[in-house]
Amino acid sequence: MLTDLHKHLLNDFQRDFPLSARPYQDIADALGATEDEVLTALSDSTIQQFISRIGPVIRPNHIGVSTLVAMAVPEAHLQSVANKISAYPEVNHNYEREHRFNLWFVAMASDVGHLSHFIEKVEQETGYKTMQLPLVNDFFIDLGFKLDLRYA
Repeated sequence: MLTDLHKHLLNDFQRDFPLSARPYQDIADALGATEDEVLTALSDSTIQQFISRIGPVIRPNHIGVSTLVAMAVPEAHLQSVANKISAYPEVNHNYEREHRFNLWFVAMASDVGHLSHFIEKVEQETGYKTMQLPLVNDFFIDLGFKLDLRYA
């Protein structure tokens, strides 16, 4: 069950998250709540899988380097390989696609050397080759979703 606090957290702070020493207190102040109530509501939202993470979205290759990576993984090993991929801090997200290259992920690193080393490590630890698809043209897609708070 979503409370009004949950609804406002999910709707109002998808963008322009406060950049301060106590951002959750700033959010609480804006919503007339306590910092503990905000933190509890965000934890609940994570547990209920309404949100998966709270963090910045940084344009590709503005801080460090990144690439899209695709792998062809047999269906029987797909979940275990995906779990390994998800465990790496260099991985932003991964997902399955209906294609011969069925596991895709975004890899990020501080520099080209680190990224190359990481890709080699993935191939060695999973036993599968990767195909790197570096960014050629930058397109921004706003992934925010305006919620109708009456129904959320």
